[in-house]
Amino acid sequence: MPTFAYDAVNNAGKKQSGTVDATSADEALKKIRSQGLFPSGVKEQKIAGGGGGPAAKKVREPGKKKRKGGGFNISFGGVSTKTLTLFTRQLSTLQDAGLPLLRSLQILESQQKPSALKTVLQGVCEEVESGTSLSEAMAKFPKCFDRLYSKMVAAGEVGGVLDVILQRLADFMEKGQRLKRRIIGALIYPAVVIFIAVLIVTGIMYYVIPKFQEIFEDFDVKLPDLTLTMIAISKWVAGTSTKDQVVPGVVWVLASPILLFLFFKLVRKTGPGRAFTDIVILKVPVLGTMLRKTAIARFTRTLGTLISAGVPILEAILITRDTSGNYVFERALTKVHDSIREGETFAGPLREAKVCDAIVVNMIDVGEETGDLDVMLMKIADNYDEEVDVAVASLLSLLEPFMVVVLGGIVLLIVLALFLPLVSMIESVSNTTKK
Repeated sequence: MPTFAYDAVNNAGKKQSGTVDATSADEALKKIRSQGLFPSGVKEQKIAGGGGGPAAKKVREPGKKKRKGGGFNISFGGVSTKTLTLFTRQLSTLQDAGLPLLRSLQILESQQKPSALKTVLQGVCEEVESGTSLSEAMAKFPKCFDRLYSKMVAAGEVGGVLDVILQRLADFMEKGQRLKRRIIGALIYPAVVIFIAVLIVTGIMYYVIPKFQEIFEDFDVKLPDLTLTMIAISKWVAGTSTKDQVVPGVVWVLASPILLFLFFKLVRKTGPGRAFTDIVILKVPVLGTMLRKTAIARFTRTLGTLISAGVPILEAILITRDTSGNYVFERALTKVHDSIREGETFAGPLREAKVCDAIVVNMIDVGEETGDLDVMLMKIADNYDEEVDVAVASLLSLLEPFMVVVLGGIVLLIVLALFLPLVSMIESVSNTTKK
């Protein structure tokens, strides 16, 4: 009876090889499947000393496409959270359906259009096919699968509940994205209004003020200080204030948002600069409150998700600290980690740090005592998601009248600067006519 060598993967996605005796390749495939394996290729072995026997033929598992060699996939940019969330949910569905891990990854990789995720999935498939666990394979691509992602996958693999963990991970990312969209959506309106207002005022300074200046010079009217100041600003914007002015002020005005953004990023690259900006931002009225609530919702949801997935609490705190995105909370979570490592409580150092409201600390304290810390953390996160919505609405309700007052004040100054000299001109012409 012929002997067939086979390559297969087990339910955990591990590669496995062996031999089986069968009368045909189809029978060999059936025997391999009966062992709980998923064959990727079957090859009839040559009979020793059989010289001149037919060449061994490799039989590929039906429905399995051969991977093309020598090709490459060029991609630019990173993987968006939306795309990664969709992939995570699809992988969870395939695992829940009972498909082998490697086959699931290959299906999802083949469905992807040329992109960064497709390139990463090709690498992950190769690593898993060579016997590497999924979490270890994903950890080799940190720009796509961060530490939190790979650690949760590792916990799912150890517990044998990878499909459940992937589902929780997808829910976690969706809620995080929803919170981020709400904040960005709230800031878009004031940002657009301010940008348009700056363009309009710059246009007035560049085109309108010089025309009025010519009129004032023709009538030889004594100009008030406010008008002189406005003309000086107009000259700076137009680049005619002095002969030595090389760059018109309009260039600086239009480039200032980009320059400020780059400066902010540069400052944040340094440790002291990042600490200073995070501390200052959290102390800004209204905005600081909203960002603090956002940070609390983020770190409690992250930590709760990790603990519920089975990640050890000390490692979960370190991962949460590294993904919190705020120096103040990183420092507080470091103290919490040290406290737990020494056998003390979670709530104690968090209460001393004063980064969270008293109700948050009390709920965490109750969660520690009852053994349901992960459940309590998720409740805190859900509660603070709602509070962020309220904070966003409060911010908008304050920004709208504030912008109206500021823009109205700017318009009033421009109108006064232009029309005060006109009043003087009208009075001068009236006096001349009477004489």
